[in-house]
Amino acid sequence: MRRTLPGPVRRTLLAALLAGACCTGASRGAADTSSPFWVDPGSRAAQQAAAWRREGRVADAAIMDRIASRAQAEWLNGPDPGPVVRARTTAAARAGRLAVLVAYYIPNRDCGQYSTGGAADAADYRAWVDRFAAALGDRGAYVIVEPDAVSQVVAGCTRVVAAQRFALLAYAVDRFERRPHTHVYLDAGNSSWIPEAWRQVEALKSSGVAHADGFALNVSNFQTNKASSAYGDWLSKDLGGKHYVIDTSRNGNGPYTTDATNATDAWCNPPGRALGTPPTTRTDNALLDAYLWIKRPGESDGTCRGGPPAGQWWPSYALELARNATG
Repeated sequence: MRRTLPGPVRRTLLAALLAGACCTGASRGAADTSSPFWVDPGSRAAQQAAAWRREGRVADAAIMDRIASRAQAEWLNGPDPGPVVRARTTAAARAGRLAVLVAYYIPNRDCGQYSTGGAADAADYRAWVDRFAAALGDRGAYVIVEPDAVSQVVAGCTRVVAAQRFALLAYAVDRFERRPHTHVYLDAGNSSWIPEAWRQVEALKSSGVAHADGFALNVSNFQTNKASSAYGDWLSKDLGGKHYVIDTSRNGNGPYTTDATNATDAWCNPPGRALGTPPTTRTDNALLDAYLWIKRPGESDGTCRGGPPAGQWWPSYALELARNATG
């Protein structure tokens, strides 16, 4: 639900008021001052850059700074989100910036695949959401609600009852949206997964998108900005003009399509990818509120192509993403 000012105006005013570098810390990379989003000075990328400098790998450390100096989302996927939510939003507020957070604890998360886990049941999840929302306080944040949770049901996940999942998502959207300076985006998959955007409309409505600021696209995926914005515009028309955000953390070279033998897992640690557009609210599209780095570049998608378990830091993959980046 939008409050006071329309989203693009509110965000433009906020960006204009922000000044100065956001942080100092382990990395020597200059923090991105063109974005209103908070940069974690202790991120894994920042720690890696610092370690490589100590080891004399100065050139690699400078490349890693391309990640370390940019805002990345914090994923909340453990049983008690409160302390981390509170710490991140407090640090961001002190810097005059906004934290980007991902709620990722829905029961039967990831339909039992690489990122399986989540709450034990509906009651456990609602309590988790309440703790998350309380920790937000009145500090500013963007909250991305449950990547893949809607699209997996639309795609045919049989581990969950659709109505029950949608009700839990609507609960999360409502509780987060009640916080005075929180911008809420319900995940809507990506343009390649469910190409017919209309197929997701009723599921998104049932999941509370009408009460959110909008929806999120391309989380942890590699679709281009052009493809994602076209998909977002189509979906927005069917959702009454809802706004959206796009994850650009790894889409600099677009999706991986050259290896036919691995076509079914082109989303999982594909080689040759690159960082995409740095986080910003300057999008030149009235419906597109921001480009965000929701997936943390360098964290594995899962145990495919030699990667560690999902979510674990993989420095060689991070270095490749950063080295291939053009911006």
